[in-house]
Amino acid sequence: MNAQTVSIELKERSYPISIGAALFDDPLSYAALAPASSALIVSNTTVAPLYADRLAKALQGRYARIHQVILPDGEEFKTWETVNLIFDALLQHGCDRKTVLFALGGGVVGDMTGFAAASYMRGVPFVQIPTTLLAQVDSSVGGKTGINHPLGKNMIGAFYQPLQVVCDLDTLKTLPARELSAGLAEVIKYGPIADMTFFDWIEVNLDALLARDPAALAHAVRRCCEIKAHVVAQDERESGLRAILNFGHTFGHAIEAGLGYGQWLHGEAVGCGMVMAACLSERLGLVNAALVQRLKALIQKAGLPVIAPQLSPTDNAGRYLELMRLDKKALGGDIRFVVIDGPARASMRGAPDALVREVIDACCLRL
Repeated sequence: MNAQTVSIELKERSYPISIGAALFDDPLSYAALAPASSALIVSNTTVAPLYADRLAKALQGRYARIHQVILPDGEEFKTWETVNLIFDALLQHGCDRKTVLFALGGGVVGDMTGFAAASYMRGVPFVQIPTTLLAQVDSSVGGKTGINHPLGKNMIGAFYQPLQVVCDLDTLKTLPARELSAGLAEVIKYGPIADMTFFDWIEVNLDALLARDPAALAHAVRRCCEIKAHVVAQDERESGLRAILNFGHTFGHAIEAGLGYGQWLHGEAVGCGMVMAACLSERLGLVNAALVQRLKALIQKAGLPVIAPQLSPTDNAGRYLELMRLDKKALGGDIRFVVIDGPARASMRGAPDALVREVIDACCLRL
């Protein structure tokens, strides 16, 4: 399969996203990078045994010294303590400002590596090599980096763009089925907010995606990256348009924080959150029930939860509201939701607490 390229256009900080097979361990994938004295591969205990040594071999000759740091795997480890392991490795190896960090893993590894790169010596270069579907279609693209806080997801971080993104579709062959489904949540998201033709395509090709058909995966990753690149180029720091990419995330982040990070995968929470956001859109009179049911059916067929969990035995909706007030999009304590205004249209707006409570009660299991 020939590699395809999608460009993120940010003037002097523009960079390519390469999509294809047999890319991450090909030295030619990194030919445009300036040579440096050292490189640090950041991975985790799951991905490193599969791919870290192959990446190190591909980087030989470009860097005099290639170091590795292996992080624990899981959303629950997206913390100050874990990102400090990256700083420890950089300092112990005497890494300078030209050292390049390579994020080899899923969204957690990418977010923490990018945050470390933005912070170390006030900024060193890094490269994203996402090995999960979710990271390839979303988190590796656009420069959002950060860590979680016990009270809120991704509340500590920075906007910091990579030098390039290398999406090797071969790495998806080792992805657990649950992780693949989680990634499909972020694929599905792009349809109702930006491209209903793509949504139609996902409905037709979902079985092929679940079966990891290379051509289907290549098309899905490329189209998602194209949409995200278009949005990021217009609104890099999420002051307006880019917020639509958080469709389902306000509810989803509350689920993750409320259950405890790692209980549900990020994509599982986002999938369920999209159902809740679509129900809110319907109750606001913005879309009809048919579109909501269509979205819910697709999310469920992808193997994702569509019934939200209970976060409190006494005031479940109140707990959701409490957590959502800590969302980054909230202003002055007022929660703002990404809602569907119509097919392939989305916007951000508030909603009365009473209405949000109705949505939560309707979408949650009863104890």
